[in-house]
Amino acid sequence: MDLKLLGIYLNDHLAGSVVGVRLARRIAKQNEGSHYGSEAARLAEEIEQDMDTLERLMDRLEVRKKKFRQVAAAATEMAGRLKPNGKMVGYSPLSRVIELEGLTIGIAGKLELWQSLKATGEKVDGVDVDRLIERAEDQQGRVRELRLQAAREAFA
Repeated sequence: MDLKLLGIYLNDHLAGSVVGVRLARRIAKQNEGSHYGSEAARLAEEIEQDMDTLERLMDRLEVRKKKFRQVAAAATEMAGRLKPNGKMVGYSPLSRVIELEGLTIGIAGKLELWQSLKATGEKVDGVDVDRLIERAEDQQGRVRELRLQAAREAFA
């Protein structure tokens, strides 16, 4: 296996996980006290655990983490907050829909990561990739339900 290419790939996904954690935390904060907030907080915790698993794998494979990509990912997440949402200032029902769509895309990417790593076999010894795949699929379903409910509420 080409560890250089694998390193680039893993760093891209690590940067994506930074965005995912930050986005899930923001959804949780903006929706505190509701089922959206509690579910987003749970998702943020799970995504952070997945990120930790990815970092441990990178350490084991001696893949250098590119801090610049993580910083750039955080900046991109912050810039995403500037998206018009139908209000001059603050959070709106459209914000929730857009953010949940973003989280959906991130989880889909993470699922692809785990599936790709599973295909490498021996490179992921010690990582329960099947469990990570199942968790990503579960997260997809949970976020899908939240997103569809948010869309019904926003556009009804």
